[in-house]
Amino acid sequence: METGTGSKWMNEKHVTTGRTALAWALYLLPAPVLVAALFIGPSSMVRAGHVWQWLCAELFHMQLSPDVNDYLVRSVVLNIRLPRAILTFLVGGALGASGAAMQSVFRNPLVSPFILGLSAAAAFGAALALATGWIPVQAAAFACGMLAVGLSYFLARSGKSVSVVALVLSGIIVSGFFTALLTIVQFLTDPFKLQTIVHWTMGNLHTANWDKVLSAAPLILAGAAGMFLFRWRMNVLAMGDEETRAVGLNPEREKLNVLAPATLAASAAVAVGGVIGLVGLIIPHMVRMMLGPDNSRSVPACFTFGGAFLLIVDTCSRAVTSFEIPIGIFTTLIGSPFFIYLLKKSRIGWNL
Repeated sequence: METGTGSKWMNEKHVTTGRTALAWALYLLPAPVLVAALFIGPSSMVRAGHVWQWLCAELFHMQLSPDVNDYLVRSVVLNIRLPRAILTFLVGGALGASGAAMQSVFRNPLVSPFILGLSAAAAFGAALALATGWIPVQAAAFACGMLAVGLSYFLARSGKSVSVVALVLSGIIVSGFFTALLTIVQFLTDPFKLQTIVHWTMGNLHTANWDKVLSAAPLILAGAAGMFLFRWRMNVLAMGDEETRAVGLNPEREKLNVLAPATLAASAAVAVGGVIGLVGLIIPHMVRMMLGPDNSRSVPACFTFGGAFLLIVDTCSRAVTSFEIPIGIFTTLIGSPFFIYLLKKSRIGWNL
């Protein structure tokens, strides 16, 4: 018995050590990915070698070769690739962490940040802004996304409690309502503006700039900070309402404490990136398979890994063709087979 107990303890120790090392690898993964994104792009005039020479010249005062245009390389790296890489990372991180938080709250591995109607509502807000031409797109998408979550929560609330099933059903109803409004806007919009609206609903980051980074970063980081602070409470919520009450916590209040920052981050991400599907669904599963269900590790890892994942996909989408392909198409093509594999081969539990 003692030998068996010792062997089990050693195995658990190895698993814990391995997961800790893997967690740190996921935390640090964005750094090399962000650097690599600066070297890769569709421009034939600014190649990876040019960027490397420019960086060496900036950092070590080395001499540039005659074929390197300092002004052009500087403009492409600092004004195009760098803001796009940062914005892509923030959007992917927000969707990944929000997905992990909402799956823990709902105790359902099939939910994502869009379950409360956030996606359809943000798409409607952006479409309305693009159709009118005088409403700020990001502000409209963000406001409508927050409104959808608020409506879903209000409709699901009964007395002082909020049922998870009622909340999900309310989200489906709210999503259908805003989808209908989006269809009306598309039907009444002239064909030139309609093309822009359709591109936005596919998920697009080709218009990334420093203004969008500065407008989205505070909201996304604030939401991420809120989820990080409440990551321990997610472990309790994932075990159910009765267990949450047993440890002296109010489950309804704790759910709201988690959903508020998750919605804030996801709404801000959708407002600048459009509708990017399946990131908030598959990233938590991938991280959970590597690190286990403990949200104290998986939530921050979902942010860093989600950002790195979306940045890799976006970099490939920029480099694979000479024209811009909406990133939402790539995430759906990659995520769908992976999620089918998860449904068939994996059984991901919720016991800590």
